[in-house]
Order: sequence, then C-alpha cells, then structure tokens
Amino acid sequence: MRITGRQLDVLRRRLATQRLTSSPLGDPAEVVGLLTCVQSQERDHAFYSLGLRTRRASYASVRAAHDTGAFLRTHILRPTWHFVRPEDLRWILALTSARIESTMRARHAQLGLDGDTVLGAAIDALGDMLRGRNAMTRSEIGEEFLRQGGRIAAGEQLGHLLMIAELRGVICSGPIKGVHHSYVLVDEVIEPAPELDPDDALVRLVRRFFAGHGPASVRDFARWSSLTMTATKAALVEIGDDLEAVEIEGTSLWFDPATAARRSLRAASAFLLPAYDEAVLTYPHLNFPAADGHPSAEHPDPFWTWIVYDHVNVGLWKRTVGKDVVTVETRIATSLGEEGRTAVQGAAEHLARFLGHDLDYREG
Repeated sequence: MRITGRQLDVLRRRLATQRLTSSPLGDPAEVVGLLTCVQSQERDHAFYSLGLRTRRASYASVRAAHDTGAFLRTHILRPTWHFVRPEDLRWILALTSARIESTMRARHAQLGLDGDTVLGAAIDALGDMLRGRNAMTRSEIGEEFLRQGGRIAAGEQLGHLLMIAELRGVICSGPIKGVHHSYVLVDEVIEPAPELDPDDALVRLVRRFFAGHGPASVRDFARWSSLTMTATKAALVEIGDDLEAVEIEGTSLWFDPATAARRSLRAASAFLLPAYDEAVLTYPHLNFPAADGHPSAEHPDPFWTWIVYDHVNVGLWKRTVGKDVVTVETRIATSLGEEGRTAVQGAAEHLARFLGHDLDYREG
C-alpha cells in the first residue's frame, strides 16, 4: 500500500463531502439531493448507503421516504437503477436519456422493440394500465400484457420496455409492494416543471456532481453521467471559480469548497460500504488503497464489498439478512490491528441497528 499525503487529503475530503465522516444529513432525500443520483440496482444495499449518511436512519425510515415519493428509483444517467429526487428527474432525463437510448438501438432490434409503432403502442398500453396511480409490479404488468394478447412477452422484452419507458420519463417507481418494486406514471406523481436550456442543465449537473462527489475528475463525471468529457470541460469553464481543483499525478480533481469537508468528532472510522456505493463506484482511477495482506478475490463478487478503515480498503464483507438476524461475514487484511478489527465489528453492529436485527458477526 502506497499513498501520498495529497492523495490521502483527497480521500478524506471525499468521505466528508459524501457525509460519511462529516455531520450526517437530516433525512435520506437530502442525501439523494446531495449526490443527485445514487446507483441503486441493489435496492436494499442502496437504502443502507443512504442510511450511512443520514442522522438516526433505519431501514424502515428510508423505505418510508421512498414509498411516500420523497425520492424515486428509476433508470437515469446510465442504463441502470438510480435514486433521484422528484424535482430532479425531468431535467436530468432531458439532458441524458436520448444519449443513453441511442446506445441501445441494437438491443431494441434484438427484442423486437425497434419499430416506433410497436414500442409506442406498448408504452401507450402501459400508461393505460397505470393510470389513476394504479401502482403495479413488473410481474403484474406482465400478466396484464398476457391478458391483452401477449403483445409484450414477460422476461427480457418486458424489462427492456420498462427501462425505455423510464428513460423517456413516462414511468418511475411507486411504493414497494411486499418486496417488489412497483411503477407509477411520472405525470401523476411529479409536478410539471419548465424545461431547462441544455447548456444550463449541463452546468447544473456538473456543479451538483462535484459538490456531492468531489474531489473528482472530468473522467469520473463523464462515466457517472454518460456525457462527454468535452462537454464537461466546457461546463467547468462556465462555472469558473466556484469550483476548485487539486492536481494528482497530472489530473485535476474538482470540488466545491463550500461543501462540508470537516470530519465530525462523532464520525465512525470504519465503514461497511454497500454494493455499488457512490464512495467506491465513482472513482475508478483513484480510490481507497488496499491494505497489506488484503484478501482480494481473483474473481471479484459484487456482493463481497469493501470495508474501509481510516481511508484504507482493509477487507471485504457480505451480509445475509434473515427474519430477525443479519449475518455479516468479513475477510480482513492480515495487517489490520486489533483497534481496526474492533472498529470493523462496530460497523457491522451499525448495520444490524439500521436493519433492526440481531447481529451474527463472523470474521474469516
């Protein structure tokens, strides 16, 4: 493990910017607003990502905020799930969705959804099913299409249709039904909003990204947003001195100096970061260095995710949630001392409290 003092400063600021080590925010919707879009294909892991950054959060409180529409879960930015605030959905989709959908044309054709008539008719039928805030799960929608003559097949064709309807701003998440995601019509749950000029929208998105994720590079933003590095650089010129940068090995990492970057005295020193957490996923080129003796897997499993202690990746963890008990398995770097191991177990206890479960902690 080798890291310079300047790199360490960057990692420290990121943890504080994302409210992992600075004062937590008041509710999960505030966290979504800070980060703008939060990757969430593993929904319950993503709920814990919000919980780590929220004061006195529990799984029940985060789910309740989602189910009442304080934040949404939908396909946005990239062809995967994200959380987003309702007031941010329309302008971000207007800026990014056409570019995303253009990369999926071959998949449209493979699934028989390439004709405007076929796709348009299916989206119209979907709108009829959901009208009147009739929240339906994917399975329920598939059954209704089957009842109507099977114009859309369950499985990949239906999944792709739902993704396109989300990217076009027709549908978004409704309340969770049991354990299943549901869909509602955007126009029935989100107030209309004036359209933004595309250049203004780009500047807004760039500013928001670096305020919530900085210090980060132009390449980090381009990967996160699916937009081009050229457009990003032009937006940075427009933003001017509102953002600052630190140079690391010839790369500028931008951040908003007004964003909280002070470590709280009450902050934890160890974190079990959930699958696809923004603190890990956002920065493929400069991230938490692995401790000596790290138990790296030859074939990484996305459900064995990072343990961070004192700005270092010290191991991997995985959870199994039962009715009343959550089992947390850890693989710890051989170089981690007793104090660090105690902090990691404390992080597992935090997860158990969030879930309202007893903890079965296992160190492998």
